[in-house]
Amino acid sequence: MEHSHIFPVFSPNGSAWSPGQHPTESAQACPLGPLPVIYYSVLLCLGLPANILTVVILSQLVLRRQKSSYNYLLALAAADILVLLLIVFVDFILEDFILGTALPPSLNNAVQVLEFSSIHTSIWITVPLTVDRYIAVCHPLRYHTVSFPARTRKVIFAVYVGCLVSAAPYYWWPELWHSLPGVGSGAGGGGGGGGEERDRRTVAQHVLVWAHCATVYLLPCTVFFSLNAVIVRKLRRRRSCFRLRGYSTGKTTAILLAITSIFAVLWAPRTLVILYHFYSAPPASRAAGRLLHALTDLANMLALLNTGVNFFLYCFISKRFRGMAANVLRALVNCRKQPPPFYASHNFSITSSPWISPANSHCIKMLVYQYDKNGKPVCISS
Repeated sequence: MEHSHIFPVFSPNGSAWSPGQHPTESAQACPLGPLPVIYYSVLLCLGLPANILTVVILSQLVLRRQKSSYNYLLALAAADILVLLLIVFVDFILEDFILGTALPPSLNNAVQVLEFSSIHTSIWITVPLTVDRYIAVCHPLRYHTVSFPARTRKVIFAVYVGCLVSAAPYYWWPELWHSLPGVGSGAGGGGGGGGEERDRRTVAQHVLVWAHCATVYLLPCTVFFSLNAVIVRKLRRRRSCFRLRGYSTGKTTAILLAITSIFAVLWAPRTLVILYHFYSAPPASRAAGRLLHALTDLANMLALLNTGVNFFLYCFISKRFRGMAANVLRALVNCRKQPPPFYASHNFSITSSPWISPANSHCIKMLVYQYDKNGKPVCISS
């Protein structure tokens, strides 16, 4: 992300851009004062243990109930851990506030690629989860033939590799505080060749910025809103028709709707600030520069909050997750070993559709599946 504290808007004399200030000078230049470093420290101290605990709990759930949605949520928690380590710790806390200077250019660009890869993974791993829930709700009879653990692991691997490949062009991501056209560059100079080179660089930067906004916000939100609208409409239409005893409300679907809604709200300010920062003229006054600095800080803080709230969201929605979290914390505090998990290969899975309840499973014997050792469904209905 943007090193808005290494590169404050104006130097102490108020007339020029000044990268590489001392940390104390950077902190003084920040219009929010010590709030960013406090916020990122708290986010790291709370978000990292929460995501690690989420990984432990979801790993147990994956072993107990071979559900594809649990695999996706597990991959999402792992991606959030990478975001917290690479962006919150390395990019903001280490570079901006501890070292007070950027890493060497080649190393900084390589870390930048990993940062964008972790962001893309954290966002795009939710897309197959949305598709999974769409099939479970809208096409329950075909769910187990389309979505099963073996295929889910392949999809997750493809998303991680694809996001790493898609982040490679961001090795040349522009530094929005001082390397954009017209910012921090001398007047005039150059010649025809220099102007053409600047134009080519400007076009490449435009492509990267718009690709970033489309990849991390516009395209995912399009998928989320379109499929979630169908899911919600289906749930509302059939709620009165499926008043079966033991009816399941679909906690995983509720978690999906909450995750995507929070993402759309928290990432919208950063997307708008990036586009405004890229297309607006450089700040003409110190006050305007400090305002833009504050808006960028707040937008980044909101966007990164998305990586630390999922654990608390799961606890709020799912009673099972809340109980398992309490058991894990109790075992950790008392230094006791947890009982061995009950593996899913020992029992049967009816379906993940919210329309089919355990109380009515005797009516749909053709949907009873058991998973083999490779995680593929094996129909055992007679």
